[in-house]
Amino acid sequence: MNNSRVVVSLDFSDAKQALDLCLKLDSTECKLKIGKELFTRQGPTLVERFINMGFDVFLDLKYHDIPNTVASACRAAADLGVWMLNVHASGGRVMMETACEALDKSTHKPLLIAVTVLTSMADDDLREIAISNSVDKQVMLLAQLAKSSGLDGVVCSAKEANHLSTKLGKEFCLVTPGIRPANSNRDDQKRIMTPADAIAAGSHYLVIGRPITKADDPLAVLEAINKEIETAS
Repeated sequence: MNNSRVVVSLDFSDAKQALDLCLKLDSTECKLKIGKELFTRQGPTLVERFINMGFDVFLDLKYHDIPNTVASACRAAADLGVWMLNVHASGGRVMMETACEALDKSTHKPLLIAVTVLTSMADDDLREIAISNSVDKQVMLLAQLAKSSGLDGVVCSAKEANHLSTKLGKEFCLVTPGIRPANSNRDDQKRIMTPADAIAAGSHYLVIGRPITKADDPLAVLEAINKEIETAS
């Protein structure tokens, strides 16, 4: 395990693209995030390959199902040796507690975090699915539920990090997507922040995709982001 706070999002459709990128990166300078598309296409073998290359892997599959099914999936992820995995907090207390219990019994215990409100969603999006809370209120409600259920942290927007850190404690892990270096494209994220601002706000780990993966020199961009983070730490 390394001390890097940058998690590079491998938003690729096949193993070759992901491997080509990772050969240009340094496993001591970042961690990796594998999401639904890449995992569905390539399976656990690719996860194990990245771990064998020295990378810490965040398996971002956002489990949300009945408690026993989620617990079994979390055990399987732990057996792969992943550094971190996640569930949807909206699955409820029993689901999250059962997942924690499953990991407590595993030989390898990864961090378990919860998704509160997806960073692509705004207040209007919540109202369309009959949630009257604002994004901020819903994030806090679900984050408090995750903490009281025994989870290590939550995925959150950097704009919510300061409030969550204040209310839930600085040890509660905040993992932040929607990070964009200054002057980069917003893409499909509505709630974004620069790396330095996110760290200053209380984020522990920053999930960064296209600014690194689409760069001509991904390692140079990664190193620049790490330097920016150092100034804010």
